[in-house]
Amino acid sequence: MADDRAPNDPVRDELALIVGLGNPGPRYEGNRHNIGFLVLDELAGRVGGKFKAHRSGAEIVEGRLSGHRVVLAKPRSFMNLSGGPVASAVKFFKPTTIVVVHDELDLPFATIRMKLGGGDNGHNGLRSITKSLGTKDYHRVRFGVDRPSGRQDPADYVLKDFSTVERKQLALEIDRAADATEALVTEGLEAAQNAFH
Repeated sequence: MADDRAPNDPVRDELALIVGLGNPGPRYEGNRHNIGFLVLDELAGRVGGKFKAHRSGAEIVEGRLSGHRVVLAKPRSFMNLSGGPVASAVKFFKPTTIVVVHDELDLPFATIRMKLGGGDNGHNGLRSITKSLGTKDYHRVRFGVDRPSGRQDPADYVLKDFSTVERKQLALEIDRAADATEALVTEGLEAAQNAFH
């Protein structure tokens, strides 16, 4: 997509840190809890970069989305310790915008919602980030994974892979979540909400 803004446009100097939440290692790759990692893999493909270890404690890709400077970050810690690497990345890169992509139990599968701030709703990754940053005021891209049926513990449920039915449409939904994240960064929260909610 062509970037037709004037060279002195201050937007060009803004930097968005986009964090995808998940657990490291092959054991967790296809888990519902790892949707943040899956969406960031799609975004990395769009910026033409490969994740590399960074001293912040996250895997990092730097590049541009529709002309906007972005840093993509996947914490190398486990979910409930995500805050440390995120805070380190914020300190290192000094972003003007922080976006966190994560799974959301209280939304139907593949429903995408975006917001600024709010509580953690029992999500340990968000809780850790809020504590480490000392603020709730960061953007969230919430990808619905639905609640488990019956008596299954939600903590066990999010550590299971997507169902066979869900996997059939997962690639398409990851692409859509990446579109929403890109719109949030390039067009702003309200425009992105109008387009994807």
